[in-house]
Amino acid sequence: MAKILVAMSGGVDSSVAAGLLLEQGHEIVGAYMKNWTNEEGLPGDCPWEEDIRDARAVCDYLGIEFRILSLTEEYRDRVVDYLLSGYREGVTPNPDVMCNREMKFGIFREFAMAQGFEYLATGHYAKRQECQDGSVDLARGALGKDQTYFLALLQQAQIRPALFPIGHLSKPEVRREAERLGVPVAAKKDSQGICFIGQIRMSDFLAHYIPDDPGDIVNLKGEKVGSHRGLHLHTLGQRKGLGVPSNTFGKAYVVVAKRPETKELVVAFEEPDTPGLFATRCRVGSISVTNRPLTSAVQLLAQPRYRSEASPVIAEFLDESTALLTFTKPQRALTPGQICAFYEGETLLGGGVFEEILE
Repeated sequence: MAKILVAMSGGVDSSVAAGLLLEQGHEIVGAYMKNWTNEEGLPGDCPWEEDIRDARAVCDYLGIEFRILSLTEEYRDRVVDYLLSGYREGVTPNPDVMCNREMKFGIFREFAMAQGFEYLATGHYAKRQECQDGSVDLARGALGKDQTYFLALLQQAQIRPALFPIGHLSKPEVRREAERLGVPVAAKKDSQGICFIGQIRMSDFLAHYIPDDPGDIVNLKGEKVGSHRGLHLHTLGQRKGLGVPSNTFGKAYVVVAKRPETKELVVAFEEPDTPGLFATRCRVGSISVTNRPLTSAVQLLAQPRYRSEASPVIAEFLDESTALLTFTKPQRALTPGQICAFYEGETLLGGGVFEEILE
């Protein structure tokens, strides 16, 4: 029997995780991280009060202790500032990956260890695999709901005490387990939006903190086809929300470049050979590994975004934190600031941040 702190979000995944661990005979305590309360009045729905009520209700039902950790200042410093500075610099950061590294498996893990807990459990869809040397690997979760991409920047010290009780289950199976356990949130819908901030459009969130800096939308010939409110509100590969009709039947514009020096947003029709939209080579920096070091030139799988497939690449490591990647087939809209996750088969090796798209 182990003493385990479970990160309770008020949702079905973490509730089932807690219930399964309790059934296994472990000593369980549930805790909610209060990271954002929307005191600044942003548009959208920030459901933290409802989530706390739901998390407390689940813990009461399971008969376990419930705690609340207020980490709003740390969240602002480590996640929100990272998000805003990235957009100000013209890149597209990933707050969910950073939230996992800095908050859930950073400050929250440190709290758990300091309080005498042996493990920290979450409702992520990932599998924990113990190695013969005593280290721990992460492997992809159930088909259709794998979330290891969002754990790509975790390191061994963060992974070793982590448990993922539902990693072997599919979402429908988790729903059935919630009904079997009888937890109060069995029918609750999955949350969407920015990590811990809630239901708010990213453009509205950014508009609250970053002033408009308008410019022209131009095509590949340099002809003006519209106007934008700011380059930070757009990302490479974006199709929707441009506000520019193509005037060509069956075709729509897609963002292929941003030119900060002229404030121009470059758009084109999407074709297999559209300049700037597809690339095979890029530089990835700020590389973090989950277990074993990655060095020299190796062949592995790289996943450039959450909803994409992992593709074979040759990775030439320039040093411990930087690598040049060459994909075997062109990738659509590789985007500076986004996360690239590395895999060997189903095993997560680590990840890094796209810094430059080369060709």
